[in-house]
Amino acid sequence: MKIDRLIGILSVLLQQERTTAPELAEKFEVSRRTINRDIEDLCMAGIPIQTAQGVGGGISIMEGYSMDRTLLTSKDMKMIMAGLRSLDSVSGSHYYGQLMEKIKPGSSELISGSDSILIDLSSWNKDIVASRIALIQDAIEERRILLFDYYAPSGDTQREIEPYYLVFKWSSWYVYGFCRTRQDFRMFKLNRMGRLRDTEQTFQMREAPAPDLTGSRIFPRNITVKAILDPTAKWRLIEEYGPDCFEQRPDGKLYFEGFYTNMEGLLVWVLTFGDKIEILEPVELREKLLEMVTKIQNVYGENQNG
Repeated sequence: MKIDRLIGILSVLLQQERTTAPELAEKFEVSRRTINRDIEDLCMAGIPIQTAQGVGGGISIMEGYSMDRTLLTSKDMKMIMAGLRSLDSVSGSHYYGQLMEKIKPGSSELISGSDSILIDLSSWNKDIVASRIALIQDAIEERRILLFDYYAPSGDTQREIEPYYLVFKWSSWYVYGFCRTRQDFRMFKLNRMGRLRDTEQTFQMREAPAPDLTGSRIFPRNITVKAILDPTAKWRLIEEYGPDCFEQRPDGKLYFEGFYTNMEGLLVWVLTFGDKIEILEPVELREKLLEMVTKIQNVYGENQNG
């Protein structure tokens, strides 16, 4: 990602007297145009970088300038390394491992006993997600349009988007961008994509609002749920809703009140508890459960009779 590359470029400039845009482009596997934008960003951040044309020219930090490396304490470095390792866990390339080597030799493979935070952002289908993340990163950097099939509860669609952000939230990866199909900004879950490809068509940047990642925005509280659960379900309620979402009754059972976004998802959630839950509200859900139980009995009854 961009901030990691900026740190890497700064590290290179601090360690060697002079380098060139082509060398940096090759090292970080991006275009010269991207490197030029990165150098401009570093200058805007207050790093006095100078460039010189011709033989013996290149990119360097202004003579006499030095960065106090003590600004990064041992704890700071551990936090940086934890962040880079977490990104390396979903990387489809060796970029983050190489970046860790530049910052702290040997760190890409070695986890010392003093490390206190280990983060793995990968999912069960790590290889698929990693390749999608790499493709989307490149498209964001080069401002290229993406095309993919998208599978959602509302149905299957083909989407064409201008990507702006990669987002890790709610234990999943998403891409946020302008959807040309819907003519609005949307967020798409990487695990729901099919046939993701780079069209190699470029786009002009828009005034892109930052994605609203609040839970109430993505998962609105549309349905109030009231239920009685068996005590063996306590860990589930605490994990998903927190320790204050239920009251323990004198008989040991748990009275739960919470919210859910849609009836279909709520129905699936309730079924995962099996016979350990009794729904009080909404009444509509009780009726759906009775209807489903009747259909299940018919299915298994027919199979048994057959």
